[in-house]
Amino acid sequence: PALNSFTRYYWRVRIYDLEGRPSNWSLPAWFETALLSPDDWTAAWISDGKPLPTRDEDFYEPDPMPLFRTVFKTSKKIASARLYITGLGYYEAYLNGKKVGDHELDPGWTRYDKEILYSVFDVSSQLKQGANTVGIMVGNGWFNVWPMRMWGRFNLREALVSGRPMVKAQLRILYKDGSVETIHTDRNWQMKTGPVIRNSVYRGEEFDARAIPEGWLTSTGTLPGWTNAREVDGPGGVLKAQLIPPIRVTRRIQPQSITEVSPGVYLADMGQNFAGMVRIRVKGTAGTTIILRYGEDRLPDGNINVMTAVTGQIKSGNGGPGAPPIAWQEDRYTLSGKGVEEWQPRFTFHGFRYVEIRGWPGKPRPEDIIGLRMNSDVQPAGSFVSSNSMFNRLDTITDWTFRSNMFSVQSDCPGREKFGYGGDIVATAESFLYRYDMANFYRKAISDFRNDQCSHGGIPETAPFVGIADKGVCEHSGPIGWQLAYPYMIRQLYDFYGDKAPMEELYETVVKQVALLQQTAIDGL
Repeated sequence: PALNSFTRYYWRVRIYDLEGRPSNWSLPAWFETALLSPDDWTAAWISDGKPLPTRDEDFYEPDPMPLFRTVFKTSKKIASARLYITGLGYYEAYLNGKKVGDHELDPGWTRYDKEILYSVFDVSSQLKQGANTVGIMVGNGWFNVWPMRMWGRFNLREALVSGRPMVKAQLRILYKDGSVETIHTDRNWQMKTGPVIRNSVYRGEEFDARAIPEGWLTSTGTLPGWTNAREVDGPGGVLKAQLIPPIRVTRRIQPQSITEVSPGVYLADMGQNFAGMVRIRVKGTAGTTIILRYGEDRLPDGNINVMTAVTGQIKSGNGGPGAPPIAWQEDRYTLSGKGVEEWQPRFTFHGFRYVEIRGWPGKPRPEDIIGLRMNSDVQPAGSFVSSNSMFNRLDTITDWTFRSNMFSVQSDCPGREKFGYGGDIVATAESFLYRYDMANFYRKAISDFRNDQCSHGGIPETAPFVGIADKGVCEHSGPIGWQLAYPYMIRQLYDFYGDKAPMEELYETVVKQVALLQQTAIDGL
């Protein structure tokens, strides 16, 4: 029978031997359906309604991100509650003052006019009888990238689906008497500019703790200065439940040392190259600004080498109007002055080993800094160990490297580009598959390439497509080795997991791709 939305289904299995004798039944397992029909969504997309800049240089000006909140009351006993939510480019949700879930940089990056992923959170334990407060922050992510010219040429805003940050959320409460109540985003939600002053998935985040509205996550009353949110049209993509493992903090790393490299300038050595961010713990005067710069190496004089992770080789004033002369990675935090403050960026990530610290009140200690390694939280599927210590070390380095390049797409690097190149997948997919459970990750990658397939059948060099088509067989398609990722992943899902569905669902798209390659071949090549 067809599945129904908002329903939990139980299942179990047994196996048969060569003589046809069955085993015992497994213990029951379950899955739960989300919103299986567009009609299940009652929520609207909401934004601050602010127009996008008309000039490239204006994207780099301070642009405080909006906050959204609503208050609702429950009067009956709650059986369960689920929050269905997405935000473009990224969001972070709170219920009664506590963050919802443990995802970072949600949702996964897709082509937003074709497909938008939403997450489902069990928030039953966070609800309470009486008044409840929901708060949501949004960031630019991949939906509102800055118009920096990568390598002096590629403006991502010309290739990506772009817009003003927005959010869509639906809280479904099932009461013990069987009744259902739905709280959803609409024009009745309240909004106000927040403390995220600037944010770029490449350059970093600037946060002013003095701009955090008092009580916005916990107050159950009306707050001054808040206005109604704006209902807006979304980018048009089909909303789908996010099955790819979410990005999470998968390791916490203490600095091995913090050295004062010049008066008031400190360098924290995390002892390990990784992708993610740092969390700081600090106390100081209101208005004090701490600047964190990131790099993978040091210069001979001991200072940080920020050139090791420069966005798109923008390092000689070639980034276009208003772009920084050198697009290094940098976060800024301005203190509120209210006791001990803890902070980490929310809407960016970096690839680094070293962190340069400026503006710290006093001298930072190792316990004041913690590195947060992040990656799509794929589960282990295989491991390697040998009697050769060099091979074992190489295996460890490989694991860290692979994890640094799984942020909802399999990228080539977590600093300079962060793109999902097909060529990198072709080169390493088998290694990833032996090491991790990649079933849903590669399912999503296949969908990304399909969403950007050209009308003539070509598969792009990167997915989501960012405008790079280097020596492809025709416009917007990639070279052969990069196009290969599409059928290769489909085949690998079958070889490793016995999953025939992608073959069946995408057969015609592969036929179309192969036909194009045959038509454009020169002397059979």
